[in-house]
Amino acid sequence: MSDGGFTVLDGTQLRSLSIHLTPSLDSNGPVKTGAQVLDLVESKASSSLLGISLPQNLKSSALKRTVSVDDAAFRIKELDTDHASEVATNYLTAIADELKDDPIVVSILEGNTLRLFLEDEDDFAMLAENLFTDLDTEDKGKICKAQIRNALVNMGVDMGIPPFSEFPLLNDILKKHGAEGGEELGQAQFANLLQQVLQDIADALAEKYVIVIRNIKIINGTKLRTLLADEKQLNNVIEKMLQEKSSLDGELENTDIIRGFLEKSGKELGMPPSEANEAVVLLYDAIFADVKSNKTTVKTDDGFSELVKEILEKFAEQLEVNPVYHSSEY
Repeated sequence: MSDGGFTVLDGTQLRSLSIHLTPSLDSNGPVKTGAQVLDLVESKASSSLLGISLPQNLKSSALKRTVSVDDAAFRIKELDTDHASEVATNYLTAIADELKDDPIVVSILEGNTLRLFLEDEDDFAMLAENLFTDLDTEDKGKICKAQIRNALVNMGVDMGIPPFSEFPLLNDILKKHGAEGGEELGQAQFANLLQQVLQDIADALAEKYVIVIRNIKIINGTKLRTLLADEKQLNNVIEKMLQEKSSLDGELENTDIIRGFLEKSGKELGMPPSEANEAVVLLYDAIFADVKSNKTTVKTDDGFSELVKEILEKFAEQLEVNPVYHSSEY
């Protein structure tokens, strides 16, 4: 486990999992409804995914891949054992496929990051000084003792602090150290109190780690490859680009038209948003520079279509090798 780092749940963890249904799901009686089967599969999947709760949108999408009837109708439908087993297997596979297309990123907090700060006097002194400076908004050289709570929020998951909502024990630790009062602290006093609080948090996480779902998306080319394999969907995308090309009436080169379209609408196709980070801009630059250096002028719609496919294939290849991580806010 990597404290504060990323663990990617991409469905691989579920591929070897099998669910064998007997005529009885539990002690209450035989399998009767689709809802029972779905609940069992979701429970098994969650257990294999570090115990996290599956997001509702993921479950809804996986169910659409599994059954053709209305969700509510399926949940009350009575299933025999063979049918239930088939649905369970297909639903589990669908969950794994959804995670492959849109992985969940988590951090497992065990206190390791905090211990590193506490063990290095220079690192801790710099951390405490920076936090104090940020919180001393009036530049008085003193801050309220209760600001320790804000210091923990400012540190966040990247520095090993779980959210208060995920780790209520933080409130008890603050109360233990009287860190909710109005007493004012100088920088040295603040650093001393922070050290005690962080030590208790590190000890608590060592006893029971916390898993936090991160606000991070991974673009690994999976969705883009699905688009490339779907001729009808791909042609629809190309047609939109051709319409844009026609409206510009020769004002831009083909590669510039394609790049502009992808930067504007690529997210829906499985492309990383160009504004996410500098690495994405560099990826765009490299691929389009490569295409421009190897292409003559494209004059026909068929030639334009082939150029689009080539560019998308290059993106898919690069994203598979070097996935892009970015905030899901984009």
